[in-house]
Amino acid sequence: MEYVALGNTGLKISKLAMGGHEYLPNGKSRGFNEDFSKSTTPGVLFEGFGAENRLRVLKESYDLGINFYDVTQDSEKEALGRNLKQMPPPYEIYIQTRPEGMMYTYDENNVKMANLELLRAEAQRILKLLNRDTIDFFNLAPMKDAWKHDPEYFEKLSYNVSVLKKEGLIHFACADTFSGEETYLKLIASGQFDVVYINFNFADYQAQRKVFDAAKEKHMGIVTREAYMKGQLFRMAKEAQIEDTGKLADAALRWNLAQKNVDIVVYGTGKPQHLRSAALASEGEFTEEDEMLIERIKQTESYREYEKNKTEEFFQH
Repeated sequence: MEYVALGNTGLKISKLAMGGHEYLPNGKSRGFNEDFSKSTTPGVLFEGFGAENRLRVLKESYDLGINFYDVTQDSEKEALGRNLKQMPPPYEIYIQTRPEGMMYTYDENNVKMANLELLRAEAQRILKLLNRDTIDFFNLAPMKDAWKHDPEYFEKLSYNVSVLKKEGLIHFACADTFSGEETYLKLIASGQFDVVYINFNFADYQAQRKVFDAAKEKHMGIVTREAYMKGQLFRMAKEAQIEDTGKLADAALRWNLAQKNVDIVVYGTGKPQHLRSAALASEGEFTEEDEMLIERIKQTESYREYEKNKTEEFFQH
């Protein structure tokens, strides 16, 4: 496994990080696709997370040298905390997670994240789920409505982050949003965030325009997700008549890591062998064959539609 310096954190992080999603038989993520409202409600735990198969995936991640883990909903947080106790890692690891029910569109105008007492209490609650003393990377994702509703929103959020850092509840903060470029740039400019966490792939690439450069000017790390476009890549493959989806997946992953300023990619799977394959792919160079596969995808109607929609989302006004 290759490691990179993640911004100004002083940490060396594996280029491939492991996501916390577990999956249904149809390939969709558990929790969100079982009962979305419950999955984003603090304290709700779905049965079956962190079972034997998840332990096998975790063991594979140790064997590969992965040292960065991202978990979202509480079921993932609790499962990782329990699994780490059952199977302690043979080296130091770092966990990225989020306050539940406060981000994206889960809380109107994201007012809870702007409230120090609520955010502090949430960080303390999460630490109990994870069985940790400190949250390594706290992922905070306000939407545009937050700062449109409250002109002082970023000042409040930045203050809250600074207090949680001083109190030792969190080490680093991640800037995230589904509101596109303008909100990312405001988060970066606030000066309290250490990492940008962002959707990024060869159809959703507009962060290269301003966001990545702005983040690097602040010496921030860049962590990407959705290299496979939430599975849309493989639907495009059918249209492009690409049968070897394994090679396509490797090409998409290598494309991501080959882009300027990208530090690491979060990868989710329910199969140890897929994790190993992704790790091997992450260590390879982006090849001419990779480029040819991606160009075939770009010729499909479904790719053009996806690219158009993602570009419009990123530059929303």
